[in-house]
Amino acid sequence: MVADHIVFPVESQSTYPYTLDGKHPGVGDALETFSILGVVAGATERLRLVTSVLVLPYRNPVLTAKMAASLDVLSGGRLTLGVGAGWLKEEFEALNSPAFNARGAVTDEWITIFKQLWSQSPASFDGRFHHYTDIRCEPFPVQRPHPLIWVGGHSRAALRRTARHGDGWHPVGAVAASPLPPQEMSAHLDTLKQLTEAEGRDFSALTISYKAPLYDTGIPLSDGSRRPFSGAPEQIAADIRTFAGIGVHELIFDFRGRSIAESIERLQWFAADVIPLASG
Repeated sequence: MVADHIVFPVESQSTYPYTLDGKHPGVGDALETFSILGVVAGATERLRLVTSVLVLPYRNPVLTAKMAASLDVLSGGRLTLGVGAGWLKEEFEALNSPAFNARGAVTDEWITIFKQLWSQSPASFDGRFHHYTDIRCEPFPVQRPHPLIWVGGHSRAALRRTARHGDGWHPVGAVAASPLPPQEMSAHLDTLKQLTEAEGRDFSALTISYKAPLYDTGIPLSDGSRRPFSGAPEQIAADIRTFAGIGVHELIFDFRGRSIAESIERLQWFAADVIPLASG
């Protein structure tokens, strides 16, 4: 699972939505998303390749459709395209992307373009932000009708986007700045079910993938209660069962450390101490 950042401003007026101080934990040292996944695709045979999440307005939609289809073909159909509208205004400006205030509408239009170019040739499109006439953009992805599209975020707009366009919902939760505790997550799932059914789509076909990064480690929720997926192994295992019980299909944990050795140590601890309790 690979995030998407291309540049970081030295001084930013944008607030990172997942940390209490509003500062992004990175400092600009980030490899490009599709480049990383291309290397991983060539070095593996079974791993899913997930963008978590690709900020759609950053890239030309036709080129992005081609890049995603190429990765799906070269990996034998292992791409899951997690998508988002973005939050870092300065990054939009540096990339000369469409207007920051229109990023939601741009994201919706880009998804529509992807689905057309992954299934129709030749294709024509005349939208608000992009247009083309009688083009071929082949080969199509291996996965049919197209690679899975997971929509990030838990705003009302993100839920509507999931209901209309998504194969899955992929919110970030378990962070002190913008937590998604079980009760709130359950309420969002109820809303998503209503929106999905209003679109004439099957809610049960959606994958619910909940991402739990390690920002502001050790800080409780604003009411002083323990943050989900923190504490002793027994508590984390209980949280896993709770979220599974409300309808979450996948939990994505972040085991990053200050070194590869520390990351591996955290992975091994989770595998040895938490997974047996959760599965039991």
